[in-house]
Amino acid sequence: MLEQIVRQAERAGASDIHLQMRGKIAEVSFRLDGVITPGPELPAEVAERVFGRIKFLARLKTYQESLPQDGRIGHADLGAKNDLRVATYPTVTGEKIVLRLFNDTAVKSLRELGLGESMGAELEAFLRQPSGLLLLTGPAGSGKTTTIYACLRQLAETGGRHIITIEDPVEQVVPGTMQTEINEVIGLDFARAARHLLRQDPQVLILGEIRDEATAQIAVRAGLTGHLVISTLHAGSCKGVFERLLTMCPDHSAVASAVGLVLNQRLLRKRCPGCRGEGCEACLETGYQGRVPLVESLRMNETVRDQVRRSDLSALAPAQSLAESARRLVNLGVTDEAEYKRIFGI
Repeated sequence: MLEQIVRQAERAGASDIHLQMRGKIAEVSFRLDGVITPGPELPAEVAERVFGRIKFLARLKTYQESLPQDGRIGHADLGAKNDLRVATYPTVTGEKIVLRLFNDTAVKSLRELGLGESMGAELEAFLRQPSGLLLLTGPAGSGKTTTIYACLRQLAETGGRHIITIEDPVEQVVPGTMQTEINEVIGLDFARAARHLLRQDPQVLILGEIRDEATAQIAVRAGLTGHLVISTLHAGSCKGVFERLLTMCPDHSAVASAVGLVLNQRLLRKRCPGCRGEGCEACLETGYQGRVPLVESLRMNETVRDQVRRSDLSALAPAQSLAESARRLVNLGVTDEAEYKRIFGI
């Protein structure tokens, strides 16, 4: 049963499998193109064995249901295409397990991201620079990590520079780079890791996320001192990135000089090519299959830098908004009006 569920998720292209006990049944659902999609229900006696099998393969305590546990299942153990990250958690209706599907060989290239010719060229031009700070923003599940890994692949394939990453966790291994994980249990957070790893002579530093003032100031300083720095910052818009960053970094001139490019990203579901939105087995009756990125960018120039130095952010705006890009895809038939409204909360 577990193998069937994993195969169904892989065929549909799901990123996660959710299993949750609710009384005498376990509900199975898939995160498909960013949206939770219902799957089969398991009777209690079957669910108990499936949950036990997951824990056994992930080397977790099979009897432990009252505390969270984390583990990993290798793809060979299930005859699957992907390794699975396992996270269990107790809830009021019973235990919940989430399986994240990983494909270690699927780091996309920049061109495979589907950013568009202009945006792709802009990002490639930034990656050729010897220094500066690239910041990505967007909600969870908006594709920021995928974009960062594509940048990492581009930098590694170009070669000639010492590349260090600080991640939480390392999701995909990229040859030619030095990838490291934080461990907050022992006090190794992003800021502490960055301080020490800057002594490892990196030319490119990739920080998984800027979460606090210390990390923000390290990222800005590194971008000013000959390092190419890439990170994410939860803000929701290009303008919001600067609103947060200026709060974290008192030296506004340093922020203005260090930041080179800001990207705000979302993922828009595409109409299923097999059924053209009607719903079929391949798309689990959703009408959608696959996603296309929506990205708006703010490239720093002297006018923008001066506005940031003066904390005058009212006029900061990307050349083309996310909504304008999404509307164009609706008009082309790539997606539909319902997906447009879902993305923008209309």
